[in-house]
Amino acid sequence: MKETRIKQDEIFIGRNIREIRMEKGIGQTELVRRLQLQGVDITRETLVKIERGIQHIKASQLRAIKEELETTYDSLLK
Repeated sequence: MKETRIKQDEIFIGRNIREIRMEKGIGQTELVRRLQLQGVDITRETLVKIERGIQHIKASQLRAIKEELETTYDSLLK
């Protein structure tokens, strides 16, 4: 079963992830490490592309990022 990818055309998910991550003082490498420990398939290169808005984010990645950044979907999808 193929996982749903969320397009970033009109919502700036990547930008919001970056802003929240930086506010919390978490580096990209640290966030990726935490996500991988949860079993999420993500690399630093993938996170960079997501934050730049050039790669769609998978639903499982979004859910895990939300949990790791201790934020809400509303904050990520605004």
